[in-house]
Amino acid sequence: MRILIIDDDEFVRYTLNEICLFAGWQALLSRNGNEGLSVFDEIGADVVLVDYHMSGMDGLTTVRELRKRDAAVPILVLTVDERQSVAEEFLDAGATDFAIKPVRAPDLISRIQLHIRLSKLTRANSEVFRPDDVYVTKGISKPTLEHIVSHLKTQESACTVEEIARDLGLAYPTVHRYLTYLTQQGKIRIIVGYKKVGRPKHQYQWI
Repeated sequence: MRILIIDDDEFVRYTLNEICLFAGWQALLSRNGNEGLSVFDEIGADVVLVDYHMSGMDGLTTVRELRKRDAAVPILVLTVDERQSVAEEFLDAGATDFAIKPVRAPDLISRIQLHIRLSKLTRANSEVFRPDDVYVTKGISKPTLEHIVSHLKTQESACTVEEIARDLGLAYPTVHRYLTYLTQQGKIRIIVGYKKVGRPKHQYQWI
C-alpha cells in the first residue's frame, strides 16, 4: 500500500513515515501541494494524507486538485482545527475524512485501514470511475455512506455522533455530515437525550 503524505512540516512527515513503516506501508513524502500532485500523477497512491495549513498551495486547493484526478482515492485531512465550518469546506472539496493533530499512531492506522477497505469495495464494484459512481451527492461518498448506514441498522438504540464516530473509526465532522444527510433524506430520526448534567445531546436512530 502506498500512502502519499503531503505536509510542509519535516517533523510531521518523519512521524507519519514512521507510522507507515510500522504498519507495513510505503510512504511517499511531499513537502507541498504542487509536489504532492506531481507524485500522485506519476506514481498514484492508495490513500492520501493532506495537511490543512501549507505554504503555497494550501490543503483545500490540494484536495480539490486530487479529487479532479481520482474520484475514489481516500483523502484524509490532517488538521488541528476542529471547527465544523472548516470540515464542511474540505468535505465539499472532496475530502473523505479527518485526522486531528497531533496524530496518534493507532488512530491513524485504523482510519487508513478502514478507508483502504472502503476504497477496495468501491473499486470492486466498478471498472471505470466517474464522480457519480462514487458520490451520492457533493461531499457524500457511497462507500462511507453505506458503512454508516450498515452500522445504524445494527444498533438497537439511538446513538450520538461521538459514539458512531468512535465505533466506526471516523472523525466527528465526517459522521455529523452523513447523519445530517440521512436525516434530510428521512432515513433516520433524531432523539434529544437529556442528562442530569450538561446540555442535551442529539441521538440518531435508523427508521
